Amino acid sequence: MKRLIFATVAASLAFAGAAFAQDHSSMHKQSASASPAIAEFEQTNSDMHAAMNIEYSGDADRDFMRAMIPHHEGAVAMANIVLKHGKDAEVRALAQSVIKAQEAEIAQMKAWLARNPG
Repeated sequence: MKRLIFATVAASLAFAGAAFAQDHSSMHKQSASASPAIAEFEQTNSDMHAAMNIEYSGDADRDFMRAMIPHHEGAVAMANIVLKHGKDAEVRALAQSVIKAQEAEIAQMKAWLARNPG
């Protein structure tokens, strides 16, 4: 009985998740035509999540580093979109700060991976 309940709940959650993803996806497609910045943010977000979808090794340290590099690269790309399209001086300054910090961390993570090839 517990297995049947679990299977029913799991199926319901999977269906709800698929429905949400479909609704969310169509929302993005509709909004992309609103501005070049939206299209660039959406593409960056999509690219980042695809790159973060690594094959996990089971080594938490390596997996963290390998997944965080594209995450940080996505942050840099988003900050560059702000520099390209944004107008607010505070937001632009924050974007520049994000780029500087994230690029340093990307270099640190790549160096760690080079020293720890697994």
